[in-house]
Amino acid sequence: MKPSVRRSGAACGAEIGFDLSREIDDATFWDLQRAFHVNIVVVFRGQELSNERHIEFSSRFGELEIHIVKKYLLPGFPEILLISNIRDERGEHIGLADAGVTWHTDTSYRRRPSRCSLLYAKEVPQRDGRPLGETVFANATAAYEALPDPMKARLRGRSAIHRYSARRRMADSPRPKLTPEQIAETPDILHPIVRTHPYTGRLSLYVTAGECVGIEGMPEDEAVDLIAELDAHCVRPEFLYHHKWQVGDLLMWDNATSMHLAVCDYALPERRLMHRTTVIGTVPF
Repeated sequence: MKPSVRRSGAACGAEIGFDLSREIDDATFWDLQRAFHVNIVVVFRGQELSNERHIEFSSRFGELEIHIVKKYLLPGFPEILLISNIRDERGEHIGLADAGVTWHTDTSYRRRPSRCSLLYAKEVPQRDGRPLGETVFANATAAYEALPDPMKARLRGRSAIHRYSARRRMADSPRPKLTPEQIAETPDILHPIVRTHPYTGRLSLYVTAGECVGIEGMPEDEAVDLIAELDAHCVRPEFLYHHKWQVGDLLMWDNATSMHLAVCDYALPERRLMHRTTVIGTVPF
């Protein structure tokens, strides 16, 4: 059966009608990948996926990353990162409770940043039959295209300094502090502010306040101000898609062309459990 695609009507986002537990031949996979590249964020509703199948489908897009925070990897399946506010018998979170609560793009601090991430909703917090919270995505390609020509010229050839330890965190974040080993594993890295998509060739902004701490060859105060200006530009309402979660959603987003933010309260008593895989980018840039 050929996948159906229903676009969200927002700046990005689409729902793809397809059962991912089925075998996927090459022609169907190319249809899925094409819809993904066009829409930047896609959701497959009502999925029933084993851990093995989640990993298998994710691997069709490339090599999977083992997340730097090893504490929250799913036992027996290190390719899957647990995102959850559920606590174990010791009172500790079983997963990253505050994942994504500030604007970011996944693993921009790596030499080969993530191509895409796939997040599978196992438990979604609800109250009175309504989901609590949402995930918001910003279309960084549309944001770049909307820049005035003088700004595009100013950014041409410029690279930003990405620093994992500087990523914005909540003041009361429950996640462990970075260890010296983790900091050593993630040295500062330079990436172009205007990124060329390795598959579509489209240009997008690739800069985020917080984790981007400077711009090569630019005075620090000027660079920080420019990063903040671009960051605010990317998240203007006209560039956003708001995803409302349902159990069984497999949500997939393109980290080369989007930023995202989870709007939720990790301290809620309602349970939240999601499994995330992240595909490593295949083309350094």
